[in-house]
Amino acid sequence: MTTSALNPPAAVRTVTAEEIAAYRSAVRAELPVAKDELASPVHAFVLAHTVAERTVEALTADEPGPVSVVHLSQDIRCHRLVQPGETVTVRLEVLGARREARGTRVALRSRLTGDGAGGGDAHEDAEPFAELVTSALLVGATALEPFGDIAAGAAAPVPSGSGEPATTVHEPTAEWIRRYAHASGDENPIHLDEEAARAAGFDSVIAHGMSVVALAVEEITDRYADGDASRVRGIGGRFSAPVAPGEPLRVELQPDASGRVVRFTCRTPAGPAVKSGWVELELAEEAATENTKTSTASTEGTEAGTQTRNADRDGAGDDD
Repeated sequence: MTTSALNPPAAVRTVTAEEIAAYRSAVRAELPVAKDELASPVHAFVLAHTVAERTVEALTADEPGPVSVVHLSQDIRCHRLVQPGETVTVRLEVLGARREARGTRVALRSRLTGDGAGGGDAHEDAEPFAELVTSALLVGATALEPFGDIAAGAAAPVPSGSGEPATTVHEPTAEWIRRYAHASGDENPIHLDEEAARAAGFDSVIAHGMSVVALAVEEITDRYADGDASRVRGIGGRFSAPVAPGEPLRVELQPDASGRVVRFTCRTPAGPAVKSGWVELELAEEAATENTKTSTASTEGTEAGTQTRNADRDGAGDDD
């Protein structure tokens, strides 16, 4: 295994307003139109996913037999949302690997930095706007030597008391799954083709695990963040079973007393599909304070620019 497999080259791409809108509208296909045009907090995973796929391919290049990937858990920490027109750099490292009965479990950490749609470069030491830790089982992988740490990210936030629980029921359709696949760029045949899904051991096509998480995040955003996706600061969950089209998906929400942490579980008639789920929100008063600071900084920057331009004009006049 080469060093490049453990620390693959950074990937750089510009995110368009169209793809941001397409992804969020695909997730919200059965929900009311979003109050804003912001990106989904889960879009950070979409941006990191291609790099993670290439890394897994490199890690398993020496395997003598076929290898399949099972997404076990996902942790996303959001400092802010990706912006339309922003150039994003994705840097990934493999944190560790551990041999298990069915294959090898790996942990990957992705850091996303951007230029804030300002046209500048995202330097390697820039502060990431999102950080992800992905845990996956490489079924059938036996050649990868154990190393490092596979701990699944930082600990989930601790709830403060209990608020009023809520439950909502959705029924994912094959069309919803197809639309999500195209919007996310994850067109694995098990999500789109019945024969491929059956060959992989499923009764039918299945929903993407992150589509289920993204749906729960949108429900939480609507109910507990006044529809403001920018207030989502963290997301986590463990995947335990597939979700097939046409079966009810029960999303159980348990906010804490402060409204900062909302735990969730997604269930099908067969049992939990996503468990130990959580979303951390910025409180409304904190968001208002942050917006005021941002607005003030923007105003001060504008005034400073005006003063500089005036000084330039005064200097030009003196030269005359």
